[in-house]
Amino acid sequence: MPSSPRKILVVLNGKGGVGKTTTAINLAAAFAETDRVLLVDADPQGSATWWAGRGDRPMHFDLKQETNPEQLAALRHGENHPGEDYAIVVVDTPPALASEVLTAIIPIADYIILPTPPAPMDLMALIETVRSTVTSKGIAHRVLLTRVDPRSLNEAVEAQNTLRELGIPACSAFIRAYKAHERAALEGLPIMQMYGNNAREAEADYRSVVEEIRRDWEG
Repeated sequence: MPSSPRKILVVLNGKGGVGKTTTAINLAAAFAETDRVLLVDADPQGSATWWAGRGDRPMHFDLKQETNPEQLAALRHGENHPGEDYAIVVVDTPPALASEVLTAIIPIADYIILPTPPAPMDLMALIETVRSTVTSKGIAHRVLLTRVDPRSLNEAVEAQNTLRELGIPACSAFIRAYKAHERAALEGLPIMQMYGNNAREAEADYRSVVEEIRRDWEG
């Protein structure tokens, strides 16, 4: 991938508790294996900063907490990071669609990932978010189903079909709900650095998402 211009990947959902920060951390970690990556924690709650600060092993990506709209808007050309040549900037956003953060960051986004559980109420809220916030901007995007019960994969498949019938792009991959994700947050590590039950399955889910995003970028 070319390092210039950089890619701005925004992780967005107007609702909390959908796996947004988990997605941002793990996408940043996966991309960082081959590219220079900056993760921007633009959520005033600072969940990504809290996560990264708990571990004693390097994440392999840089992290910056930034909620100032002017500074966020400058990420496109790196004005607020002189001398830093990031190929990919992943932005974790607040769960508030009317926030100044989103007003600043959406116009400079190259790609938006919208994580959501497949439950009907979550899905309907997400569909409205896509229509009101993303589609009209003409930004490449995909919905990513998260917190999928490994014992009920049919629910995720049905949700993917619903999205596609509505003309909303959805990742073919989805993120299964494993305790490994909770352990990773508590240990301050991305899932790629975890061991134990289902860690490799959880890692494989995010690697599949990264492969899809790269194919979109290359296509």
